[in-house]
Amino acid sequence: MKRFSCLVLIAALLVIGCAHSSNRTSSAQQTDNISSTPQEAKATVNTKQTQAMQAEASPPAENKAKSDDEYLDDIKDEEVITIADPLEPFNRAMYVFNDKLYFWLLKPVAQGYSKVVPEPARISVKNFFTNLGFPIRFISFVLQADFSGAATEVGRFGINTIWGIGGLMDPAAENKINLPKQDTDFGLTLGYYGVGHGFYIVWPILGPSSPRDSVDIIGEYFLYPVSYINPWYIWLSVKSLDEVNATSLRIGDYESLQDAAIDPYVAVRDAYIQYRLKKIKGNDVKPEAAKTARESNPAKD
Repeated sequence: MKRFSCLVLIAALLVIGCAHSSNRTSSAQQTDNISSTPQEAKATVNTKQTQAMQAEASPPAENKAKSDDEYLDDIKDEEVITIADPLEPFNRAMYVFNDKLYFWLLKPVAQGYSKVVPEPARISVKNFFTNLGFPIRFISFVLQADFSGAATEVGRFGINTIWGIGGLMDPAAENKINLPKQDTDFGLTLGYYGVGHGFYIVWPILGPSSPRDSVDIIGEYFLYPVSYINPWYIWLSVKSLDEVNATSLRIGDYESLQDAAIDPYVAVRDAYIQYRLKKIKGNDVKPEAAKTARESNPAKD
């Protein structure tokens, strides 16, 4: 009942948030509905110079195969954007809660886990959970009318499930087959069709989001196979393993973001919005309907 109550609350926020749009005050060349401010520019995260050079050197054709970590590496201070934050007092409280949860629990557990489990094994676990996310990506591509992306997902899932030992390996991405990893979700699907973020919200445990991107919470609940594991404590254990394993592979990213910021809360907020915008722009295969919708309504992302 608690999880269904949470879904009802998220749905209510979606109705309010999607009706709330932010006007641009930055360059007319941006396609987002959010504006930049000089004060918050000081809090924007500056990634390491080597990471920035590597990101710039990546050819555009590889954008679709980028992971979340690679998109975060692409966030630089060249494009400072913000989002409406009417719930700032609540969001700051949730930020502090999540911050303590990370440093007091998640990070120590992930560090201990990384000492016991070698990196190749942790990458295999990540591949396994990524493979389980096939239904979310497949349906998202179909809703975007991106049937090439949907077909690629079907091919990747079949190959990695059979020849990749249930998804532990990723033979589909090898040169001989050349079906690279893809990344999309229901929040990005709405973004392709011109639906704006609405406003910023920080969910406890789940972290930064917006009413538009919170659609993914509902989508994951119904389409992610792990959600149907019973009893609940086994489901929770599997989800915890997924999060601990993922955290063990990116320890230090969050700390670097904090160290570079005057106000870590603002830095996380701005980095999140930049990250989502770059993921929308980074998918170089968009359905014509989505392109038309965005070109006809440039004030929304």
